[in-house]
Amino acid sequence: MHVILMGPQGSGKGTQTERVRTRLNLASIATGELFRSAIKGGTGLGRQIQAVYDRGELVPDDLTVALVEERLDKLAQERSSGSTVDGVLYDGFPRTIGQADALRQALCARGEELTAVVAIDVPRERLIERLSGRRVCSTCGRVYNVVSDPPKADSICDVCGGSVIQRADDTPEAVSKRLDLYDVETAPLVDRYSNQGLVIHVDGDRPIDEVTESIVEAIQSTTGLAAASGR
Repeated sequence: MHVILMGPQGSGKGTQTERVRTRLNLASIATGELFRSAIKGGTGLGRQIQAVYDRGELVPDDLTVALVEERLDKLAQERSSGSTVDGVLYDGFPRTIGQADALRQALCARGEELTAVVAIDVPRERLIERLSGRRVCSTCGRVYNVVSDPPKADSICDVCGGSVIQRADDTPEAVSKRLDLYDVETAPLVDRYSNQGLVIHVDGDRPIDEVTESIVEAIQSTTGLAAASGR
C-alpha cells in the first residue's frame, strides 16, 4: 500500500505522518527527514539543500527523486528480511508533476501502484501564521511555535538547553514565497490525482487529534486496513 499525504507547508503533514504511520503500521518516506539528515551529515549534498532552504525554494526534482528511490530500495530490503509493515506513507513527496511521474515509474518497476492520496486543507492565512511563528532548536532540532507551543524559557530549548531560533525559511516573506511555489508546482497534483479517483480531502484547520482521526478513517475506508492497535 502506498499513500500520499498532501498539503502545503504548515498544514501539519510532518506531525500527522508520524501519528498515522504508527496507527496503521506504515513505513514513512518523508523528504523533510531525508533532507535534514543530509544537512546534519554536513555532506556536499547537505550544503546544497541548506542553500536551497535559505533561499525559500524547493529542492530540485532530480535530487529529491534520487533520495526517495534510495529509501524505497532500503524498504524493499527490509521487507525481504522479514519486515511486516503494511505499506508506505509519503510526506512531502511528490511536489511536482515530474516527481509524481517518477514515483509512478518507480512503483510500476516494483509491480506496485499508488493506493490513495489524502489532501490536508488549511486556509492560507492560517498557514502563514503557523509557519512564521515556528522556531527550532539549533542543537537538537525540536520544533516550537511562538503562539501555540513556545519553549518554557524564551529562546531556550526545553529538551537540551540549546538556542531556539527562527530559520531563514520561516520568515513571513520566505513563507509566502514557499506557499506561492506550492500553488504553482504542487497544487495541480491534487487535481491530477482527483481525476484518478484517489483523493480524499481532510480539514486540517482543527485540533491535531481530530485531524489524525479523519486521516486514519480516510485511509481505512479506502484500503480496509485495520489500525495496528486493533490487531
